[in-house]
Amino acid sequence: MPISPNQGSTGGGTVVTITGSNLANASAVKFGSKNATITANTPTSVTVISPSGTGAVPVTVTTPGGTSNPLTFYYVGAPFKSGLSASSGPLAGGNTITITGTGLSTASSVSFGGTTATPTVTSDSSISVTVPAGAAVGSVGVSVTTAGGTNNGLSYTYVGVPTVSGFAPTSGPASGGTAVTITGTNLDTTQSVTFGGIAAPFSVISSTTLSAVSPPTADGAPGPADITVTNQAGSATAPTPFQYLAGPGI
Repeated sequence: MPISPNQGSTGGGTVVTITGSNLANASAVKFGSKNATITANTPTSVTVISPSGTGAVPVTVTTPGGTSNPLTFYYVGAPFKSGLSASSGPLAGGNTITITGTGLSTASSVSFGGTTATPTVTSDSSISVTVPAGAAVGSVGVSVTTAGGTNNGLSYTYVGVPTVSGFAPTSGPASGGTAVTITGTNLDTTQSVTFGGIAAPFSVISSTTLSAVSPPTADGAPGPADITVTNQAGSATAPTPFQYLAGPGI
């Protein structure tokens, strides 16, 4: 006499189907000492809603012909999430993150702001999941659903590809040191700014503004240098290059 599923939440409410023979007119289905609610019954199956409980309990079916042999049902507690291996990523999704915690061995889905993905269970304390595409840039709640229930409490931030619309001033000495204000969109998640491929120190002012300091050119020579801004979602290059100027000579 199989039981499916054979595990569920300690809070009860799991729909369980028991199959076998001579099950018609079932008068009681017990999970341990508690009665389950019978919702459907045929000669070969009984469908019930599990009561609350803990641990492993015997499940029996009683009909006018007697009481069946017991099957085991396992109560599973709600999962606990302790952290994400990465708390942000591209709006397009596709990156894989690890979720750690406890009670994760029966994880069946992970929701990112309402969009669900199917995880890969590594152990009771770890699952991995490919992040689905987000609906919009910004933070969303992350919830994990297991046989024991659903747990929330963590957040994930979707990052948009940056754009660069302009910068000022547009030129400076080849020795570097020019404070440059860069404007665009999705700049608050910037990870690097380069001038002609050379990393520049920068600070985030807002989602539309960065402040950077031009580095010296590689060979000290004047000339144009593309300004490129990069974050987790991608890179953007200013429409016109920054001009490194030659110093005066006498």
